[in-house]
Amino acid sequence: MTELGAVERTAFLTAALRAAETQRADRLYEDPFAAALAGDIGPSLLAEIRAVTFPATAPRTLPSTPDYNAIRTRFFDDWLLASVESVPRAQVVIAPAGLDSRAFRLKWPSDVTVFEVDRPQVLAAKQELLGAATPSVDRRTIGADMVSDSWTDELVAAGYDPDRPSVWLLEGLLYYIPESAVHRVLDSVASVTAPGTLVAADVVNSDALVLPQMRGLLDVFAGWGCPWRFGTNKPEALFAGHGIEAVAVQPGEPSADFGRWPDPVPPRTDTGVRRVFFVHGRRFPS
Repeated sequence: MTELGAVERTAFLTAALRAAETQRADRLYEDPFAAALAGDIGPSLLAEIRAVTFPATAPRTLPSTPDYNAIRTRFFDDWLLASVESVPRAQVVIAPAGLDSRAFRLKWPSDVTVFEVDRPQVLAAKQELLGAATPSVDRRTIGADMVSDSWTDELVAAGYDPDRPSVWLLEGLLYYIPESAVHRVLDSVASVTAPGTLVAADVVNSDALVLPQMRGLLDVFAGWGCPWRFGTNKPEALFAGHGIEAVAVQPGEPSADFGRWPDPVPPRTDTGVRRVFFVHGRRFPS
């Protein structure tokens, strides 16, 4: 198996979460590729997360990672499929792609192209795990580091047209990188997207990085070598600063619940609480 870095190893956790969701009778989606993509390491990472999230001798105080992941996956599945219906000959960019299987499991319109961007070693590991699986869409892979300055050039070289509106998903990325890198990534997206492009991402709030009741989960990720580094209490303003008029939805709100979010949803006016945001919006003219 190709050796991956600390942050990239969390892709195995995400695949294991998708495999576990697929086994549920009340599953929010089905991913027939997830178990293979989780590899040998994914189940052990998931067991560690479950142990800290659902302690045997105390009530749960951390957010439910399995429910969150299920909602996030379903929310962005639905968002992607709705978005490509509104963008002719849609170019979909999934960046970073990690061990995401949407190019294989979603029912895409025939004129869609999906570009997957991630480091070469991640794409190599993914190909090894998928074996002979066939994508359900025109899939093109771009082996590049999104924190570098040249990855957008490689995207264009793979056939992406920056002069046409596109659809972008930045999932499982922004909270793992420093604030300067967040702005650099969003600047790069802005540099190769036409007005009308649709963009979505997930991000945590600033409080989630420092609250004592989050320490158990934060310590697990830090122990794996991939601490959470960035959060924002103003996600709409963050994206507006990079040319994207967006709205932010919290898991458990009507459009991001699917009957699975187990905790109260704090009003945006409340301070000192943990939040996750699903941000989605449209690129406006410069």
